[in-house]
Amino acid sequence: QVQLVESGGGLVQAGGSLRLSCAASGLTFSSYDMGWFRQAAGKEREVVARISRNSGLTYYTDAVKGRFIITRDNAKNTVYLRMNNLKPDDTAVYMCAGSTRYMPTTMGEYDYWGQGTQVTVSS
Repeated sequence: QVQLVESGGGLVQAGGSLRLSCAASGLTFSSYDMGWFRQAAGKEREVVARISRNSGLTYYTDAVKGRFIITRDNAKNTVYLRMNNLKPDDTAVYMCAGSTRYMPTTMGEYDYWGQGTQVTVSS
C-alpha cells in the first residue's frame, strides 16, 4: 500500500521558516517525480514546486521562487520543502504527490497524494 505522509507544518510568523517533509512508503521512490502542492481555504489547489526523480530538475511557481527550496533524499524515501521568508499568503494545506511521469505539468498526472499538513503564517 502506497503512503505519502507529510509533516512539519505549523503556525509561524511572517518572515519565518518551516521545513516540510513527505515520507513515502510502498513504492520505488526513486522512480517517481515528486511535487508539493497547496490549497488555501476557498481556493483551488496549486502546484508549489516539483523535483525530478534524480533531483536534476526542479520547478517553482512564481509566487515562491527565491523563498522555497525543494529537495529529496532517495535513500530516505523523503522529499522536503524548505520555506523561507513566509508570508500570510502562503497559508494553506500543503501536500505532496508522486508521479511516474517525467516532470508532470498537471495534477492529473500524479499517481499518489498525501493527506497534507497545515501551514499558517500570521502577520
